[in-house]
Amino acid sequence: MDDLRDLETSGPFEARYLAFLETITQLRPRLHRYCSRMTGSVMDGEDVVQDALFEAYRKLDQYDDSRPLAPWLFRIAHNRCIDFLRRRGVRVEAETSAVSPEFVMPVDPPVGVGRAVEQLVISLPPKERACVLLKDVFDYTLEEIAELVSSTVGGVKAALSRGRMKLASSSEPVISRREVNPELSRLLHLYVERFNQRDWEGLRKLISADARLSVADRFSGSFDESPYLGNYERQTVAWRLAVAEVDGELAVVALRHHGDEWRPGSVARLQVRDQKIARIVDYAHCPWVVSAASSVAVAELF
Repeated sequence: MDDLRDLETSGPFEARYLAFLETITQLRPRLHRYCSRMTGSVMDGEDVVQDALFEAYRKLDQYDDSRPLAPWLFRIAHNRCIDFLRRRGVRVEAETSAVSPEFVMPVDPPVGVGRAVEQLVISLPPKERACVLLKDVFDYTLEEIAELVSSTVGGVKAALSRGRMKLASSSEPVISRREVNPELSRLLHLYVERFNQRDWEGLRKLISADARLSVADRFSGSFDESPYLGNYERQTVAWRLAVAEVDGELAVVALRHHGDEWRPGSVARLQVRDQKIARIVDYAHCPWVVSAASSVAVAELF
C-alpha cells in the first residue's frame, strides 16, 4: 500500500484529510464491502480502501463536483483492487473480444442476491466479480459499471452473464484459509496475553525497534513514536484482546463486554519478521471491518 507511506513521516493524519474522510462517512462501509469482496479479505479490503481514499484526496482538484461522488470513489477503489490482485499474482481476465466475446446469452441474477452472492463471487475472475457485485449487490446501471471498470456496456453484459452462469452452478462459498505461520501464532498469543495483563514493558519486548504502526484513519508511522499503548490503557469501556481467525486469517480481535458476553468489536493484523512483531495495522476506528467478516472464530477469551 504505497501511497500511505507518504503519511508515515508525519504520524497523525493531517486535519484536512480527516475532514475529507468525515464527508464520506456514510459511503465508507459500502466501499469497504466492495473492496473486501473483490480482494477476498475484510482486512485487505480496508487496506485498499485506505489507499483509494488517500489517492482520491490527492486528486480532489480533478474531481468534477457536478457529478456524483460515489461512482468516482468506486472507480478509484476498483482500480486499486485490480492493482492489488495483480500484485498478488491473480490472473486478471483478458479484455479482448477474441477471449471474451461481447455477446453471451443473458442470465438472470441468482436467487438470493446480496450476502450470499458476496460470499460466492471470490471464485470469479476479477472483471466478472466486479460486474456482478456492482450490478447485483450495489445496483449500478450497466452504463455506470462500464465506466467504473473501463469497459463497454456489451462487455459488462457479457461479464455479467458469464459470472451469473457460474454462480448459478455454485452452492458453497469459497473459504480462503491462509496457512498458519507457527511463529505468528506464538507471538499473537504472547501479544494478547501481555496486552490483557497491561504488561506494557513485556509487550514492547515482542515488538521490533523499527516496527511500524498503522491505525486506520488516525496514525501511520513508527510504533515507538505513537501513543498507541497509552490510548488503550486510558480506555474506560471494558475490553480484552483475543486471538481469532477472521475469514480464515489469524488476527487479533478487541472484544467488548455486552451484558454477559464478550463480542468482537474490531480487528488488528500483525506481521512478524525475525521473531519480532514488525508491523501492526489496527482497524479500531473502522467497525465495519469486523462486522463485514463472514466468520470470526475466537481461539480463546482469557
